[in-house]
Amino acid sequence: MLIKLFRLLSCLPLPALHALGAALGWVTYLASPSYRRRLRDNIQRAGYGEHLHTAIAEAGKSVLELPFIWCGTPQRVLATADIANWPVLQDALDAGQGVIMLTPHLGCFEIIAQVVAARLPFTVLYRPPRKEALKPLIEGARQRHNLILAPANLSGVRTLLKTLKKGGTIGLLPDQVPQNGEGVWADFFHKPGYTMTLPAKMQQMSGAPVIVCYAERKPSGRGYLIRFQRFDQSLGTTPQEQARAINAAMEDVIGQCPAQYFWSYNRYKTPPGVSNAGAPE
Repeated sequence: MLIKLFRLLSCLPLPALHALGAALGWVTYLASPSYRRRLRDNIQRAGYGEHLHTAIAEAGKSVLELPFIWCGTPQRVLATADIANWPVLQDALDAGQGVIMLTPHLGCFEIIAQVVAARLPFTVLYRPPRKEALKPLIEGARQRHNLILAPANLSGVRTLLKTLKKGGTIGLLPDQVPQNGEGVWADFFHKPGYTMTLPAKMQQMSGAPVIVCYAERKPSGRGYLIRFQRFDQSLGTTPQEQARAINAAMEDVIGQCPAQYFWSYNRYKTPPGVSNAGAPE
């Protein structure tokens, strides 16, 4: 039923989906006190409270654009994406050491994998959804030409490392809360968040350059503008320093388009089994 609904919605033009999504964002914000509190608290803590109203609408767009991104034909989806600075990524590819691409929950992060995979093989770390009913929808939508899914387990990590050692390109969501044993506590917008250590480990083991990227939504559903940014900061030596360096890079890129970050994401939760010694009170 859900797959049929997504396929039906994917037939709508992107401007219509974004308009409906903006309305959905406001309905959700007004109807759910917990959602409203988390979104408002997160955006104000980061210092972007003046973008609250726009962020509410953008959060809804991020949901209703998924049928278009996941179920639309590759030609139709890719036609909506413009790339601002491909040479930044190309220079990293030309080094021949592989590339680690980090994409925060900013703008339409789902379209980036398709855009990159349209030009070269791209392996992305993938965590299966908790709800079994969503699995065929999400996995089927993400299985595109040149797009390889690596499960978020030891086997998937080995796949990522092998890809890098062969000079390939991998993708990670660095602001996704990891599971027990896969992260450390590090500040993210002035509050400790459990942060994955995998990006830094991949970089240290491979020497691959790191690229941060995001896809900004254009106004009125006119598509997306994808930007690449080289990560040249020092990662430090300890896992805590490395996680903080990655978080700082995410804060920087989010600051370029703050209204389109997914502020309602429960970034500061304590995963099961994780010691809360470094967690916020």
